[in-house]
Amino acid sequence: MEDAPAREAPVSLRARRLPRRRDALFLAIAVVVVAADQFTKWLIRQTVEQGSAWPADWPVKIVHITNSGAAFGMLQGAGPLLVVASVIGLGAIALYLFNPEFAHPLTQAGLALMFGGAVGNLIDRVRSGEVVDFVKFPHFWAFNVADSSITIGVLLLAWAMLMEGEKKSNAESS
Repeated sequence: MEDAPAREAPVSLRARRLPRRRDALFLAIAVVVVAADQFTKWLIRQTVEQGSAWPADWPVKIVHITNSGAAFGMLQGAGPLLVVASVIGLGAIALYLFNPEFAHPLTQAGLALMFGGAVGNLIDRVRSGEVVDFVKFPHFWAFNVADSSITIGVLLLAWAMLMEGEKKSNAESS
């Protein structure tokens, strides 16, 4: 008896498999961000005395500062509000993840960085009511891996949207 020829999976099954690869990349980026953020914060809590800076004579310093507010020192002491805002933001990112218009790899990477950063800071807010910040540039607020990931994610998302807008504009003018 001859083997039946291999049949291709129906289109609907193939379409379902593709988002899983994309989602796996999103999840991998977000998990790496959360792990790096939590590890670096743990390392700072273990090795740098709160309020101190190292090295003392360099312009860029490793510090151990806690922040009960949002970015740039805003909303100090507003922990519960920031937890709710983080959860809403995470929900919005999850909704965008399933929107086909946000399937571009740069968009996905930006959303993953933002998601991972939000989760990293949310863990701190829920656990202790404040976030550990440890990178300090002169004349700038201290920040952490989660803050950096959110910022880079927003920039990637904006860049992807600008590129998509230019592509649509060029297609319309052709």
